Amino acid sequence: MAFHQTPFDHIGVWSPQPRLLPFLQGTCFVLIEASRFAVSTLLIVLGLPLFAFLFLAGWDLGLLFTQLANLADHYRDADAIRRIAFSQDLQGVFLATSLGVLLARAPRFLKRLEKTLAPPASQETDNG
Repeated sequence: MAFHQTPFDHIGVWSPQPRLLPFLQGTCFVLIEASRFAVSTLLIVLGLPLFAFLFLAGWDLGLLFTQLANLADHYRDADAIRRIAFSQDLQGVFLATSLGVLLARAPRFLKRLEKTLAPPASQETDNG
């Protein structure tokens, strides 16, 4: 036994109560899965414009960058009010697309969470 105990000596020995542990594990699992779902949804939404522009350009990167340069030139030459309007339009489209993708993917995500978090079915057989 140590001669002098500090307030931090008990930290390494602490363990959660047995009934609290499944709750903590479930909470961590839900947070990890929800963040995974949110990040993958965001990546899908950010990848959709690239897919659309490549599709419109006939999968030719040269045409894609020509169109992007044209768009950048028009944006640079526009006055401040039109730039703000364009930025607000882009934000609106981004939010609407995000919401659409989120609503389309949410049912499958919730079913997967429900299936994973459901208590295991009992393996007892009725030999009655």
